[in-house]
Formats: sequence, C-alpha cells, structure tokens
Amino acid sequence: MARRTLPIFKNLTYRLTPAPFLPKPLPNTRSVTYMPRPGDGAPRPVTLIPGDGIGPLVTNAVEQVMEAMHAPVYFERYDVHGDMKRVPPEVIESIRKNNVCLKGGLKTPVGGGVSSLNVQLRKELDLYASLVNCFNLPGLPTRHENVDIVVIRENTEGEYAGLEHEVVPGVVESLKVITKFCSERIAKYAFEYAYLNNRKKVTAVHKANIMKLADGLFLESCREVATKYPSINYNEIIVDNCCMQLVSKPEQFDVMVTPNLYGNLVANTAAGIAGGTGVMPGGNVGADHAVFEQGASAGNVGNEKLWEQKKANPVALLLSSAMMLRHLQFPSFADRLETAVKRVILEGKYRTKDLGGVSTTQEVVDAVIGKLD
Repeated sequence: MARRTLPIFKNLTYRLTPAPFLPKPLPNTRSVTYMPRPGDGAPRPVTLIPGDGIGPLVTNAVEQVMEAMHAPVYFERYDVHGDMKRVPPEVIESIRKNNVCLKGGLKTPVGGGVSSLNVQLRKELDLYASLVNCFNLPGLPTRHENVDIVVIRENTEGEYAGLEHEVVPGVVESLKVITKFCSERIAKYAFEYAYLNNRKKVTAVHKANIMKLADGLFLESCREVATKYPSINYNEIIVDNCCMQLVSKPEQFDVMVTPNLYGNLVANTAAGIAGGTGVMPGGNVGADHAVFEQGASAGNVGNEKLWEQKKANPVALLLSSAMMLRHLQFPSFADRLETAVKRVILEGKYRTKDLGGVSTTQEVVDAVIGKLD
C-alpha cells in the first residue's frame, strides 16, 4: 500500500566541517544519524482468523516470519469457518478491542441462502473501504509492465447488501442500494489516499449510462469530492470499458474508486494482470478497525490439492501483514518484510505453482526468513 509513499522518516546524516583552529576529526569518526522510532514500541495484540482451505497454511507462514523478525505483535487466534451462520460474538469483541485483525480466506457457500461471513465482518465493524494494491513484482514476468494500481472499493452497500427476495415463485427481486453518505465517504478515502501517497490520478468506475440514479449518485459524490483535491487528476470510466482497458493498457490507471460489486471484479482483474491473486495484498479499513487479508478474493481459500500438498502461496498474506505493520506504526518492520519477500521473488529460486515453481509454502517461508536483514 505504501510502496510509493515518500518515507516519513529519513536517515539524516550530518558531517561537521571543523574550523581551522580545531583538531581534525579522526578518520573513523562516525557521522551523526537521526532515526526516530514511531509509536511507543509496545507489542500490539492482533486478532487472528486462520480461516478455511489454505488459510491456516498462509496465516502460519505470517506467524513464523513475525516471530523470526521479532515483530512487536502477538496473535489472539479464533477458529471461524465459512459454513457458520454468524461470526462468533467473541471474535467481533476481540477485533473491537484490538482494532486490528489478520485473516485467511473464509469460504462462502454458493446459493442456499447462507450469508457470507466476510460481508458480515465488514458490516459489523463498518469496514467501509476495501483496498487492494496490484503491482508488478521485479523478477515475476507478466504480460504488462509498469502496473501499479490501487483499487479502493466501497464495502458496505450496493449489491452486497444482500437485499433480495422471491416475489412469486420463479421471480427474484434483488435491490441495489447506493447512498450519498457512503459514496462521499469512499470518495474522500480514495482522494485522501492518493494525496497522502503521492498518487496523481483517481478514476471512478461506474455504470451510470444504465443505472442513472444509483451510479449517477455515486458519480455525483465523486465529482464533489474531486473539487477539493485540485492537484489530483480525476476521470470516470464505464465498468465494461474499464475491464477492456485494464487488460490492454493497465498502466494508465493509478487509484480507482468503485461501488461494491464493480470493485470486486476490477480488483481481481487487475491482480491477474499484475501476477495473480497469490501475490496481491489488501485490507478492509474503517474509522476504528482494520482487517488485513489477501487482496484479491478469487480462489482465496484455494483447493484441497493445494492444502494437501502444502503448496499454497503465502506472498499475498505476507505483504498484507506488512500493510498491517505499517498501519500499527511499525514501518521499519514492514519495510524489512516487504524487502525480504521481494528479494525471494526476484531471485526466483523458491516459487509456488501459481508463479511457475514447485516450492512448498514452508520453503517459501524459509527463504523469506533467510532474506530478513
């Protein structure tokens, strides 16, 4: 998330030139280096949800790396599975207390009227902004270069509100809800993110040519917020054209802000272009709480074969945990982790099947730990 953020703290080195009447400094005299440490450095509790499928594999990978780098966090583990009717109250309470959660994928049953626990978490904690960073990793070949896209998706309404019912047998009505409040809130988040991270452009994705009132309200909100950020270029694109442009010229996009459903589609498309869902970090953020997980959701619980062979890709969740460390105001630990992961990818010796390799999850973890400085 913060790959393009200007460093908040730089090493400031001062070499003092002695006056003629002072003795010359010794040749090995060290320069003065000032590097303040943000936060109080106290270990922070983090709620951990291993999840389903490959979730326990990749969350265990994060635990190992955190322990190896002596990161100032410790985990409170809770077993939650996608076939549960609701997220257990003690899990919600833990996240409210800790403010931060790291989770593996939770499987959502298809059909059958069972609601998604992922959506329940977002609504319960008002995690209104989903952020997925899709970018080229040095050493990982892709069809396109210079991809560095941040997809910011409204997380609480739209089609994901789940407001549907059967009017008469064979006829189902599904309601899409768009509000001025939520549209303005996600637009402000996107523009503020772009401003703070030195991004140059925000693109609003919509289908207002057909859904003139709902998506029209979303666009109206984005336009109003855009006027408050004159230094950031603002443009709009219809979602179907957006998908075509993504697979042909993805380098034209910078920050993208979208309603709920479009954001899911756009983020997974962008992730596929930049190297796959197994390497893209992400998080769901609200005013008070944050849940970090694999950025793009497609295949986030993997398949049984991946789990049995222990060959799930841990890179996406490792990079998401770096985002978490930065969120907790431990940027030096986040930088160490990101650098180690990128070195392993660049070296190319240890890669899981989705990246063209044959390595197991543990082999990738061991390689990352070996690259920690």
